[in-house]
Amino acid sequence: MSPYIYALCGFFCFGLGSQFFTKFSRRISPIWINCFKGAFACFCFLVTVVVTGGFHAVNMAHALIFAASGFVGLGIGDFFLMKAFKEMGPGRVMIIFAIQPMITGLLSFLIFGQKIDGVKFVSIALFISCIFIFSFESYKKNGHWALLATTIALSGVVLDSCGVILTRYAFNLSSLRPVEGNFYRSLGAVAAFILVCNIVKVDFFKTLKNLKKKVTIEILIGSFIGAYLSLMFYLAAIQSGHLASLSAMSIVGVLFAAGFECLFEKKWPSKYLVAAFILFSIGMFLLLK
Repeated sequence: MSPYIYALCGFFCFGLGSQFFTKFSRRISPIWINCFKGAFACFCFLVTVVVTGGFHAVNMAHALIFAASGFVGLGIGDFFLMKAFKEMGPGRVMIIFAIQPMITGLLSFLIFGQKIDGVKFVSIALFISCIFIFSFESYKKNGHWALLATTIALSGVVLDSCGVILTRYAFNLSSLRPVEGNFYRSLGAVAAFILVCNIVKVDFFKTLKNLKKKVTIEILIGSFIGAYLSLMFYLAAIQSGHLASLSAMSIVGVLFAAGFECLFEKKWPSKYLVAAFILFSIGMFLLLK
């Protein structure tokens, strides 16, 4: 299967899961939600590895690179992004993602020698145009930008890009399956969560114990879809796909999130969402030709 189809499935899952993440980041806290979804995803990856054939022999250095990618991207990077989602909302945060394909493209060229041909460049430009459409819509509604929240979002994007590069580097060095890579990455993310919780004094288990059963079930469903499934698909894409193109495709997560929001709130999509969807469709058509 094309790595871009895997990425599309991953962003679909993330778009659906983001409805739960945004809701409970505001109701509980971004740090706690990040810890919960990361720990639950780690458990799911462990079960999947055991059920599907067990662990393969791996060089300790390669496993540590996977863990480092999870520590940087899934742990620290996602914490910044969840904080930015809470402060700014998903629409305005996505303007910052416009620079991710540039960062990832430059790093992947310098490290892996991946070049951007004309078709991929047009696709990336169309994907970035979607981000600006969402940002323009958000700016019209709010009329201002929060500088501190923007800096937080920018930090999350840069760390996420570094995590993607480290993950691809680890795949190039090893022959691990994506599910095993995900397990080692999630271990790194859990280590980051433990560190952050100790710094900001978050009582993870006390909060978990006080949750109502219905809320716990909702968070479990959101974590399974938005963390476990989305990462399963996305790492399969990173393993062989063009990194700058995959980074630019991240806009589809916002498209799906906006679409699910319309569905759940029973409202018609805005003209901005329709325009962004058209541009994204053209970009995907060019990318898959």
